Amino acid sequence: MTASSLFFTMAAIGIAETAYLIGERYASRKPICPIGGGCAQVLESKYNKLLGVYNDVLGLVFYLGVSTLSAIIVVGIGPLPLLNQIVSAATLVALLLSVRFFYLQWRVIRAWCFWCLLSSLTILIMSIILLTHAFILTPYAN
Repeated sequence: MTASSLFFTMAAIGIAETAYLIGERYASRKPICPIGGGCAQVLESKYNKLLGVYNDVLGLVFYLGVSTLSAIIVVGIGPLPLLNQIVSAATLVALLLSVRFFYLQWRVIRAWCFWCLLSSLTILIMSIILLTHAFILTPYAN
């Protein structure tokens, strides 16, 4: 599997996890928390929004954006260096936010959300893919 394909797959996993959380919130249901049992506590905390936007919505926008851009990169259309830079910068911002959210769960909220940790792991893997491929998702390569 190429780095670009793996990156796109990780973005698809992120889309699925954030879509699930958004769906549960709109249905006024607490998400299933397979490990830890603190999902509702984390997702209903005062830290569940950034700049007035729910974190799961921000995550979905990120995953949709990078999956779309990485698909465009894979087929090789558009200004590839610019698209690579946008994907790399967006992933770096997402990684920094994930570290912040991890810290909030660990030291402030003192509860763990399985879905939040899964999203953090997804973004960490995406970051590792970028780092191991010199911040570039090249079409038809890797």
